[in-house]
Amino acid sequence: MHSLPAAVVSALTAPERWDDLVSAVADFDHEVRATPTAEHVEIAAHLVEVLSTPPHADLADRALGTHAAACAAWSPDPDALVDWLLRLQLDFPEAPEVRLDDYADALDEHGLRLYRERVVTQFDALPVIGFGETGRYDRTRWALLRIMEELAEHTGDVDLQVMVLAKDLSSGWHYLQVATVLQDAGRSEEAIGWVHRGLDATGGRGAAARLVDLAVAEYLRLGRPHDAEALRRTTNPAS
Repeated sequence: MHSLPAAVVSALTAPERWDDLVSAVADFDHEVRATPTAEHVEIAAHLVEVLSTPPHADLADRALGTHAAACAAWSPDPDALVDWLLRLQLDFPEAPEVRLDDYADALDEHGLRLYRERVVTQFDALPVIGFGETGRYDRTRWALLRIMEELAEHTGDVDLQVMVLAKDLSSGWHYLQVATVLQDAGRSEEAIGWVHRGLDATGGRGAAARLVDLAVAEYLRLGRPHDAEALRRTTNPAS
């Protein structure tokens, strides 16, 4: 690991000199953006890790931007970059939020694919919060949720959005969220499937009426009015 800039090390020594640290981080950022080198990639990564503490949150975020700029100029090995980005987010509780847009060029298609595969594998292992259960949100779960949400936003991948939402099915409203995402994506059959799963789970309570409305709209969109009518009758026999 490359050493930190001397000015940063000096500012971090006890007692910490905050103004000097702010200046040192800013100066390093200007240096990287003006004349980036391959060494700056590792130095910036080290700086992000050192600053990933509650008192230094804003500076860590700036250092992460510096690291992204260094990577854009001197693309590191995509596999190594994936390792570091995931380690930062999973092992450093106070780390700044990674914005994949900033790393798109450095990761390239291979790196992004590897990043997705590794995140999805870890996320798949998390237990689903079932209907009526209380959520179990430990540090790892929160971190993986945030990583998945950012990945879904960056890629526009509806399947990733569904995976995120489907990890918490503790109420009918969560089923409705999944069905709505699929409805908005034009995936009517899947949306209807999630409606029926939600109705089975809720027993006609809570979000049931909204779920039925969504399924009826999708049945009609598919040209299946008889199915829409049958669902209305089944869920509201008095109508």
